[in-house]
Formats: sequence, C-alpha cells, structure tokens
Amino acid sequence: MAKAVHAWLGDMRITCQVCRGELFRERGVKLNSTGMEFMKLAWADETATGLICWHCGYVHLFVNRDIELRRVTM
Repeated sequence: MAKAVHAWLGDMRITCQVCRGELFRERGVKLNSTGMEFMKLAWADETATGLICWHCGYVHLFVNRDIELRRVTM
C-alpha cells in the first residue's frame, strides 16, 4: 500500500488544488510525446512526479526536481 506524504517546494507546503488536502501518495509519471512514441523511443521521454491527493484523488504533476516529500506516520 502507498505511503502518505506531505509535499514541499522550498518553504511552501503543497496542497491539493481541488479540496485543499495536504496528504498525497507519490507516483512516477511518464510524459510521453507522439514523436517519441512513433519512433519507439517512449522510454526516453521525461518523467514527472505525480502527487495523488489522498482525499479526492486529483493528480498533480511536477517536473521540478526540488520538490521534497516527507513521509507521514499514520
């Protein structure tokens, strides 16, 4: 089962854009492009950090590598 995390960007805590929740689960997301798919090179596409809101399920995508995730003990 996924672990709950809080997310931070610098000193700013990230909250859900839909429900303002503060708990997320993390997942890597491939940012596939049509050209790379066509050339069978999708594996080389960029990846993003997906934060899925624990409460409502809204998916937030971040390509910023400075995002910090802190595990929550529940």
